[in-house]
Amino acid sequence: MIVNYVPEGWQIIYQQAHALLAAQLLHHWPANLLPPDQWVGLLAAAAQHDDEQPTWTGHYGLTPAGAPANFTMQPFSLEQATGVLRAARFQGRWRSLLTSLHLSTLYEELRGQSQEIDNFLDEQKANQQRWRRELKLKKADTDRAYALLHWCDRLSLILCRHEIPEMGRALEIYQGPNGHTHTVSQPTPAGPLHVSPWPFRDPQFEVSVEISTLNQLQFKTDAELSDALNTAPVTTLRWELANG
Repeated sequence: MIVNYVPEGWQIIYQQAHALLAAQLLHHWPANLLPPDQWVGLLAAAAQHDDEQPTWTGHYGLTPAGAPANFTMQPFSLEQATGVLRAARFQGRWRSLLTSLHLSTLYEELRGQSQEIDNFLDEQKANQQRWRRELKLKKADTDRAYALLHWCDRLSLILCRHEIPEMGRALEIYQGPNGHTHTVSQPTPAGPLHVSPWPFRDPQFEVSVEISTLNQLQFKTDAELSDALNTAPVTTLRWELANG
């Protein structure tokens, strides 16, 4: 979960919803960057890269103080990582390659912590080489495609975590597939977001994500938090993006 502290209490955005927002952002890039089959696979990878989350466990939902735990507070889950990769394989090697590249990017920094993690990371590198060879793809081309997924994932997280700076200041997103480093800003408090340089197909569009709001600040058990989430009001956050 992505957890934001707001005046009403806790604002909860599920990681799968954040992934769907990333796919919305990707949808607005020019689709001719890739062949149609690869483009659809890239959209699927963006929308599903945070699937296969484990069920509630003793440390998954709550901090030691009893607050909902943000995803950054969760330890690496090999179960989730292998699950999302296993699901991707049923959609083909291209989708698997993109998902594997994402897992390598996220978790390579954990190398050396355990033999199990090292084996998983080594397996990703071997699979990536094999899939590229079988699909007759150049590494530079697959890296550019993955950079686009990572870019949209990063901007989605910036939006979901309310990280847009105040006073019109710009925040770096990520380097896009064309090599440009993009920034996002909100020049006026109630105005649209500006991305520079503008990479999207249309000059203006809207994206959204669903949120749940919890008025209760502390919970004794994961079961109590789960019940609260199941009955929490659900609303929609929307952002307008425009070419400034």
